[in-house]
Amino acid sequence: MKSLTMKTFVVLAILLVFSSINNANADYNRNKAVPVEKVLFGHVISVRNISYEELTKDSNNGWHTFGGALVGGIIGNQFGGGSGKDVATILGAIIGSSMAKNRHHPPKKITINLVELMIKVESGEQFMVIQDFDKNMVFHPDDKIRMIYLANNTVRIDKQR
Repeated sequence: MKSLTMKTFVVLAILLVFSSINNANADYNRNKAVPVEKVLFGHVISVRNISYEELTKDSNNGWHTFGGALVGGIIGNQFGGGSGKDVATILGAIIGSSMAKNRHHPPKKITINLVELMIKVESGEQFMVIQDFDKNMVFHPDDKIRMIYLANNTVRIDKQR
């Protein structure tokens, strides 16, 4: 039963972290007051630096393609007459949208640095927590820590001083 409880806590901690990874940098501010639900004390068993890569796309990509089709259609409309003019307009729109789409840059890759901490609290339970890497708070095995459960459904690990 105890190992099932530990596994449940580990899974919940990982799910909690990865569900908020998209806003990891935006929501976290060390100088912001947040109500505390619970605090556990313990020590670090192991530390592993990991990273999360995220592809970001330009949200204007569709508008660039549409704009290229519009300009290409206008230019194509200047040529021919009758059904030839319609064909030139359609070809101009297709070529313009294709050129705009091909001209657009590929997605950028953003790397988010994280730290994975295996923690043993005073009750003997072990937890794995993944949080943003903070160069001002580097963890090492045997560091004494506080596991802080915040009211905004996040967990933060800080060193005890």
